[in-house]
Amino acid sequence: MRRLLFFLCLIVLGVARLSGAASAQQPTPAFVTKAKQVYMVEAKTGTVLLASNENQAFPPASLAKLMTMEVVFSAIRRGEISRDTVYPVSEYAWRTGGAPSGTTTMFAALKSQVRVEDLVKGVIVQNANDACIVLAEGISRSEGEFAARMTARAKDLGLSRSLFGNSTGLPGAENRTTARDLVELARHIHREYPEFYPLYAQPDFEWNKIFQRNKNPLLALNIGVDGLGAGFAEGSGYALVASVARNGTRLFLAMGGLASDKERLEEARKVLEWGLSSFETKVLFKQGEVVGQASVYGGTSRYVDLVAREPVDIYLPTNNPDRLSGRIVYRWPLRAPVAEGQPVGVLKISSADRVVREVPLVTAQSIKTGSLTSQATDALLELMFFWL
Repeated sequence: MRRLLFFLCLIVLGVARLSGAASAQQPTPAFVTKAKQVYMVEAKTGTVLLASNENQAFPPASLAKLMTMEVVFSAIRRGEISRDTVYPVSEYAWRTGGAPSGTTTMFAALKSQVRVEDLVKGVIVQNANDACIVLAEGISRSEGEFAARMTARAKDLGLSRSLFGNSTGLPGAENRTTARDLVELARHIHREYPEFYPLYAQPDFEWNKIFQRNKNPLLALNIGVDGLGAGFAEGSGYALVASVARNGTRLFLAMGGLASDKERLEEARKVLEWGLSSFETKVLFKQGEVVGQASVYGGTSRYVDLVAREPVDIYLPTNNPDRLSGRIVYRWPLRAPVAEGQPVGVLKISSADRVVREVPLVTAQSIKTGSLTSQATDALLELMFFWL
């Protein structure tokens, strides 16, 4: 069936007319996982496959290093630093994250000099806390200043529920994030930094004659996981962020609140296999196909067609897919003149009362300013709807 169910729905401050055929289907039971927080999306369409307590905050532990790396990648991309920039190992970095700390480390010697490229590999492959601190101090003078930069950068990326107090995720500083923020951060790193992302799957890294294998336990699942990491925080349990690719499909998953490392691996395997084997992509609207209409105030036409600049597709269960509904959200009414290709609003696609995909919409044609009579009529209609 080419087209799945869409209903005519009320929108914010207006009513949109929405195209689409209908089909009655029974909802699929929710997938059950032991994770207290979970969020999983399909990369190409952005379809949300699984969500539970996805906005509930928890300590990221070592997963805070994802944000550390994003700041470093961004600094390299902008030319603020380079891969060959060299930073010294301070006593604080050595004691807090190095050999004396008893935590994961790249064993950088006190007062030695380390290249940024080696520090990045130390963080990603070896989960090295000393490498995080050396980078933080080198870029921002102190780890505290760098942590503030991490939080600010997170806000810039729309990760509004994340806060970072240090670069490592080690206890003693206020660090918090959510499963949703972690997935969005992982998607951003994969999309924006293709030159660095393969490091997350690098099997090992030898530095200063010390050989260490990749500390990410998820790579050993052998199901196509190629990143990103795992963490543990006392009181909140085991967490993970994973990306898996198979047969052209990529999923991003974040989970938290698991009881043990064994349970983390078992649940990750179960959820990812379900996501890879139980869904398929369906095209709801072709690129440029009219999705619906928006009201226009004071124009030569009272409606303008709305289209998406890309195909509107969604990743759906292969058996008994949930009943879908769609609504177009925009600020009513649009005021003439309206330009062709003007961003107007968003199509929100929901399954079982949960938004699974949002697609930006633009106008399909231009609408010129209408006559004084038509403007007066529209003004009266606007007044009537306002009071209603």
